[in-house]
Amino acid sequence: MTHRITRAIAWIGSSSGLVLTVVLAIVGGTWLFVQIADEVLEGDTQSIDERIVRALRVPDTDPLPTTRPDVPIGPRWLQESGRDITGLGGVAVLTLLIAAVAGYLLLVRKYHAMWLVLVATFGALVISTLLKSAFDRPRPGVSHFSYVYTSSFPSGHSMLSASVYLTLGILLTRLVSGRLMKFYFLAVALVITGLVGVSRVYMGVHYPTDVLAGWTAGLVWALLCWVVARYLQQRGKVESPETTGTERADIDETPPA
Repeated sequence: MTHRITRAIAWIGSSSGLVLTVVLAIVGGTWLFVQIADEVLEGDTQSIDERIVRALRVPDTDPLPTTRPDVPIGPRWLQESGRDITGLGGVAVLTLLIAAVAGYLLLVRKYHAMWLVLVATFGALVISTLLKSAFDRPRPGVSHFSYVYTSSFPSGHSMLSASVYLTLGILLTRLVSGRLMKFYFLAVALVITGLVGVSRVYMGVHYPTDVLAGWTAGLVWALLCWVVARYLQQRGKVESPETTGTERADIDETPPA
């Protein structure tokens, strides 16, 4: 049994196994998003969504005079942490992050990797905006502890964080050879993505199904960008993993006479 599991892991790690696994993940993620969207449109998830959102709020019967309904549960530092964490999936923070990453990739002449990051980020932003306009789901009926100006489904913060952090995590795995370090980069990307999504529900600006749909759409988009980049790489249109892009220094020094 152990031998079979080891062989399965080795096959997934191979080139053909990895591509097939990613393609299956894209198909499965797309199917999951469609199912979530269908349930939301039919109103089948509204009851459980409302109960979860309300469970994260101070109840009306709370005896403490310093609390009021619709305030997130937990101490004050947890509420402030929720604001900080939710910002990691905001347009402003992600734009600064992507600008810094894109600038680095430009300096080391990794042009196609730079375009991959830009397309994954701003493509996710466009798709999220279009989906929000199409579904036009109202926000939860509680106090919002984060300013919102669009509809609820899917969660834009969740989708953007999944697309951006997972894309960056995938790119970082190309810089290291050990499996432990590859797993570490992907795990960090997943943890940040997960925390951003949970914070959106905690801040009262999204239902859980909004976040789940955002995670799913972001993952599918990030994997789709990876498949396209890999295809272009095999056709010689994208730098190979072995190309570091740092063969030449960013500042040419004239050798002494």
